[in-house]
Amino acid sequence: MRYPKEIVLKDGGEAVIRPLEKSDEPALKRFFEEIPGADRWYMRYDLLDPAVIRKWIDGIDTATVFSIIALSEDRIVAHASLHMRGFGSTRHVGRLRIMVLPEFRHKRLGTWMLLDLIQLAMDKGLSDLRSDFVDGIEDTAVDAALKLDFFEKARLKDYIKDPQGNRHDMIIMMKRLHKEWGDF
Repeated sequence: MRYPKEIVLKDGGEAVIRPLEKSDEPALKRFFEEIPGADRWYMRYDLLDPAVIRKWIDGIDTATVFSIIALSEDRIVAHASLHMRGFGSTRHVGRLRIMVLPEFRHKRLGTWMLLDLIQLAMDKGLSDLRSDFVDGIEDTAVDAALKLDFFEKARLKDYIKDPQGNRHDMIIMMKRLHKEWGDF
């Protein structure tokens, strides 16, 4: 893949997608500070903890995580990552995470980033992709994943608790990959 990649959003706005760089650390911290607390709640890590961001930045040159960001007017407006294992029984499976600022959602920015990560996963020889969603919270993201041939692999009933203590199902979605786009 060639970066930086200039894209036009559904509303006619523009963004640039490129790999995360070590110099992006302050901007990445600001990005996660702008994500509403209700959205950050469902992440595996405390995104306001500087040590978490530092670990991600330190991991840029490793073979296990590939992160891309989307910029609009020199501001990070989205972050996406592909997590890979180098060893073991699940090394053929990549895990995806995508976070987009609310004002940039529903503009196909997440879809652009997802397509890049799917291509990267194919280039890396992965055969499956996994992404987890919170039912009733991330329904738009589930619909987008379904359009790109993800399917529900499992549902963990009442697995997730929201900030108010209400329980939600966790949906585990998978996508089988092919060697080339023409193989779909």
